[in-house]
Amino acid sequence: MAYSMYRDRDGRGDSGTMSMALLPTYEDGKVVDVEYIHNARPQIGYVMRVGSIYARSYSAQDWWQTTVITEILEDTVNEDGSEYVKFRTGNSIYEWRKD
Repeated sequence: MAYSMYRDRDGRGDSGTMSMALLPTYEDGKVVDVEYIHNARPQIGYVMRVGSIYARSYSAQDWWQTTVITEILEDTVNEDGSEYVKFRTGNSIYEWRKD
């Protein structure tokens, strides 16, 4: 599977074989635990990380991570199995794809 996720305003993001959701658990407004969900689709409350599980280089970041998703703007699954989700975080809009 190939995943990609890019920010609308400047095209920054990443692509690769990893699409991981981080689901934080809060107590008194502080993160006390994080659940990691592999091969995940964006959902409200998730932090998304897309890129490579393995190091590609020592000088470059190996994945791109968002802040918490606050709104799903568009969600499409095509007949060929490809998927597209457009979502909003606190300060950005992203496009996520699974091909």
